Amino acid sequence: MKKIVLSFLSGLLVLGALAQEPAAKSFLLADGRDCQSLAGQWNYIVDPMDTGIYKYQMTLLKPSRRYFADRHYFVEESRQIEYDFSAAPTLAVPGDWNTQSEKLYYYEGSVWYRRTIKIPGQAGNDGRVAGNDGKVAGNDGKVAGKRWFLYFGAVNYKCIVGLNNTILGEHKGGFTPFWFEVTDVLKEGENSLVVYVNNQRGVSEVPTVNFDWWNYGGITRDVLLVSVPKVFIRDYRLRFDGSSAEVSVTLDGGTVPVTVEIPELNCHSERSEGIFRFTFPKKKNRPELWSPEHPKLYDIVITAGEDRITDKVGFRTIWTEGDKILLNGKPVFLKGIALHDETIGTNPGRCRSEEDVRALLEVAKDLGCNFLRLAHYPHSEQMVRLAEQMGFMLWEEIPCYWNIDWSSPDTYANAENQLLEMIGRDANRASVIIWSVANETPRNPERLSFLGKLIARARAEDPTRLVSAAMEKKLVTPHHGVVEDELIALTDLISFNQYEGWYDGTPADCDSLVWTIPSGKPVVISEFGGGARYGLHGDENKRFSEEYLALLYRKNLEMLMRLPGISGLSPWCLKDFRSPKRPLSGIQDEFNRKGVIDEQGHRKQAYYVLQDFYRR
Repeated sequence: MKKIVLSFLSGLLVLGALAQEPAAKSFLLADGRDCQSLAGQWNYIVDPMDTGIYKYQMTLLKPSRRYFADRHYFVEESRQIEYDFSAAPTLAVPGDWNTQSEKLYYYEGSVWYRRTIKIPGQAGNDGRVAGNDGKVAGNDGKVAGKRWFLYFGAVNYKCIVGLNNTILGEHKGGFTPFWFEVTDVLKEGENSLVVYVNNQRGVSEVPTVNFDWWNYGGITRDVLLVSVPKVFIRDYRLRFDGSSAEVSVTLDGGTVPVTVEIPELNCHSERSEGIFRFTFPKKKNRPELWSPEHPKLYDIVITAGEDRITDKVGFRTIWTEGDKILLNGKPVFLKGIALHDETIGTNPGRCRSEEDVRALLEVAKDLGCNFLRLAHYPHSEQMVRLAEQMGFMLWEEIPCYWNIDWSSPDTYANAENQLLEMIGRDANRASVIIWSVANETPRNPERLSFLGKLIARARAEDPTRLVSAAMEKKLVTPHHGVVEDELIALTDLISFNQYEGWYDGTPADCDSLVWTIPSGKPVVISEFGGGARYGLHGDENKRFSEEYLALLYRKNLEMLMRLPGISGLSPWCLKDFRSPKRPLSGIQDEFNRKGVIDEQGHRKQAYYVLQDFYRR
């Protein structure tokens, strides 16, 4: 039996890292505390020749040289300044640049963003800026008793962040959060924040140069200015094993008394340091378990000195036993769908708001899903939290997609960092049951070593969930499908993509296809499907017609439910999404047409086939 316990509600409190666990990536918890949103219109300058970044690179040799800063051409009359942010056009943040400007629709390159942050002065004990020295309060130039951080939900793909002409640092990876402390840089009055963003693809990047979705560039998720006390709660992790729970709290800046409360369960623990456990020996005292049918969440409040965070969390367990997936100790079938982080509407782009996310989830809920594969990269925190509230189990994935540079240490470090940032952000979400490290990767020793290390790192960071990857089946004959991959020995699931009736054979071939699949683990079909344009009709043999896709779904569902150990499905996919790899005029028009709804939300016949299957 493979048992996975969940890091949810209340119990073990450790100030600092647990000695028996590997060193974890430090995470900054922004949600659940008072933050200033920097959403809105930001000025931008397109820089295809990387004129500004040259200046930044030179700072390594000549500290007086700077990247594009907040200057006006007329400020320094003795020098020629080639740019002026105040006269530049604007882009909405969060948001991608491709769908906001026709000139940037296909653009892959460098864009400089800039906005000002106004910090009021004359503050008192509320931690606001004070003092008359033009800096953030106090004689040392800092906010009295406060520390400040800039938190970015995601920037695609590479970025450099500067505040008041001071370079804070860099980040690589387009879908996970990162942050910089700005306590010593932030000042009273107007502050200038400049962000260099580059979304050019690279052979050693994650993902690499070849992938099947739109390479949306920009500051695509929330930017927050976070203020905390000198000693603050950096992060917490919660685990629940069915009868007891624990929470570990990581502090930054020192040690202070810590209190953990779950008011609805009358749980309250307070100590200056040490370990706290909550046990629930009697059934009547145990928390209600989170499930798709009953997504119960509890308020949790953590206080450490002057710092306080609030959150909502759920109790549940997830593990495998033989070829079964057990949720709260009972077998569960994953009635799923895969989807991209792209809006429904006449002008699809990256999801920018809770309304964008809710529109996708409501379609999936009406479809009858209890499970979503968030492909092929981490989706927004809004997606994960709202899915938790609505009762969806989730598969989260990093973009080790197709063939990347398996032998590069830098590529591995990049992939591992994205994995740790994903886990760090969502480790307390009841909805997440699977961490995935890859999709459709070629079998070779370098790839096995690379992904094997990622799987081990995921288990060390979070032993409470299942770990898998989307593998592939192969046809050894037209009527014999085989699933064999060395990665299966390392994963909790036998999860694979197959496209019988689309890339292989016809829908009718599903009736006679024989499968060879290893036994002993749950089987999850991470992708199946085909393409159809909404409104294109014909007989069942006409490719890209709604009728062909509906037949393909019927035949695949009949075939897949005959597989031994079948425990879940996530057809590809919920919605047609943009892809420059799909130029077929009049049919695809730069959209991957494998959705059961189109980009505007129209439902294809296959939607109703799948809906009927899940309801039955």
